[in-house]
Amino acid sequence: MAEFIGRPFFSCRSCRNPVALPDDVLSKKFYAKWGPAYMFTNVTNVVTGRTQDRKLITGVFAVADIYCSNCHEEMGWKYVRAHDPKQKHKEGRFIVDLSKIVKEY
Repeated sequence: MAEFIGRPFFSCRSCRNPVALPDDVLSKKFYAKWGPAYMFTNVTNVVTGRTQDRKLITGVFAVADIYCSNCHEEMGWKYVRAHDPKQKHKEGRFIVDLSKIVKEY
């Protein structure tokens, strides 16, 4: 929590649990289950579900859904493995649906 004090951050819309910093946004051009989403290099205060293969817009990936560690709201997913070598840059990155977070100041 210390890294969020005095800085803008994104939190869970349901319970206001801090989950990410704006500096960790890699891209604002993604879509998740519920609409527009951001790709983050790092998120915190989330738990990861089991890994499963999923067909997404850019191909098949091994992904794990992510949930708020406080209220357990589903927030998006983590790219675990890309089957296409051209998509390897997504591995270890997080997609967070904008409808699940709010920016705090």
